[in-house]
Amino acid sequence: MGKTYEGGAPLAEVVRSEFVEGVHRGSVVVLDATGALLAGAGDVTSPVFPRSSNKPMQAVAMLRAGLPLTDPADVALVSASHAGEEFHLARVGALLARAGLDESALHCPPELPVGEEAREAVLRAGGGPTRTQMNCSGKHSGMLLTCRAAGWPLDGYWRPEHPLQERLLQAVEEFTGEQVAATGVDGCGAPVFAVSLTGLARAFLRLVDAEPGTEPRTVADAMRTHPEIVGGTRADDTRLMRGVPGLLAKVGAEGVIAAAVPGVGAVALKIDDGAARARMPVLVSGLRRLGVTAPVLEEFAEVPLFGGGLPVGAVRPLW
Repeated sequence: MGKTYEGGAPLAEVVRSEFVEGVHRGSVVVLDATGALLAGAGDVTSPVFPRSSNKPMQAVAMLRAGLPLTDPADVALVSASHAGEEFHLARVGALLARAGLDESALHCPPELPVGEEAREAVLRAGGGPTRTQMNCSGKHSGMLLTCRAAGWPLDGYWRPEHPLQERLLQAVEEFTGEQVAATGVDGCGAPVFAVSLTGLARAFLRLVDAEPGTEPRTVADAMRTHPEIVGGTRADDTRLMRGVPGLLAKVGAEGVIAAAVPGVGAVALKIDDGAARARMPVLVSGLRRLGVTAPVLEEFAEVPLFGGGLPVGAVRPLW
């Protein structure tokens, strides 16, 4: 695996009034059901930060370390980048209460919900940022409960040298089949581990192909059973998992997404400029190369652009 991400190839174009006004570059890899390379563009072997696309692997590590969750919806929450809707916040609060904690124990920063409707509702009600509303609060709650169960200190649970984070790193290396190339600080304050897009796609394939009853399969099944908890009512990965039977998907910041379908294959990609609008059209192109078909893919194949309130163009894949 290379030491520095070299940047990608042109993957999507921005067309307004039939004029190409911009191009999004990035990297994408498609693996078949055996994990062999089927297609790719850009740099798919050098490390990148998958950001929240690492969460399913981290959730597996927490379960293995003793995270005491029996409700699949709670497992989905620990793997989530939630939109801060009421059902998300209630479940985070219940997890913390189970450990005798409140949101002051969370290391993630106070934020408004990432979901537009939830954010507007908070502001209309005169509210402001809270740690529970931060989209990674489910993961952080799971980390705290794991530390309680394992007898590890809660203090500094987010530090790379903490036993919890060492277990999480080991799980990322196990499922990607790679050594973590770098450890950074994610937006939520917890560590984020750098691996290649090929490794990320391989990890998602291993999650969906895991034996029933194992921790990786438990995470994959929980996310697919409760996709609205993973993202939110309108989230891209939520809608994908609702619309494609068996598909597991998880978005990450800076234009990252990974998805896998058991017995079919996996796709992982990064848009270099971090633009979320280019992410889904490119993912659809990758899934189609695997022969995946579903009405929801048509919805994501292009992202409309507007002028004067009317559609005047689209972000569409070049790859």
